Amino acid sequence: MPKMKTHKGASKRMKVTGTGKVTRMHTHHVHKLVKKSSRRKRRLKKRTLVHRTEQKKAKRLLPYL
Repeated sequence: MPKMKTHKGASKRMKVTGTGKVTRMHTHHVHKLVKKSSRRKRRLKKRTLVHRTEQKKAKRLLPYL
């Protein structure tokens, strides 16, 4: 059986925590920041967990992380 390859696009966007959960960055924190409130921008800066229904797919893309 050959080695599995890491999906490079996914590895640049997602990380695996110590407990095995996959995290990602929030969307909408690049353009048009003037119209967004400070509170909203502050929350968009932080990482969030990939939804539980997508965790299995995300882990398949990142086999060695």
